[in-house]
Amino acid sequence: MEYWNAFWVGGLICALVQILMEKTKLMPGRIMVILVCLGALLGALQLYGPFSEWAKAGANVPLLGFGNLLWQGVKEMVDEKGFLGIFLGGFQACAAGLSAALVFSYLASLVSEPKMKK
Repeated sequence: MEYWNAFWVGGLICALVQILMEKTKLMPGRIMVILVCLGALLGALQLYGPFSEWAKAGANVPLLGFGNLLWQGVKEMVDEKGFLGIFLGGFQACAAGLSAALVFSYLASLVSEPKMKK
């Protein structure tokens, strides 16, 4: 059942974002920022935690989950370090995921052929 919930929740999030991209004139970068901010807002309102526990990877992998992860990191570091935690928390919470994304995107660039010709 966990796999099923993750599959349909993640698919629903992706479908809603696709509809948003096609029905509005918002650029993809702005939509990504909206998703991260929405995830952080839902985390701050303590709505994303129970949803994330129920949907597992279907809620944690999309950008909504990234925004929630940023929020959780900032919240924990502010409790620990005070004002400085605002700047440290997000970096510490997302360090592993961002590092993996950078390494694997670099590796992908080595094996793929560039689309633009010089």
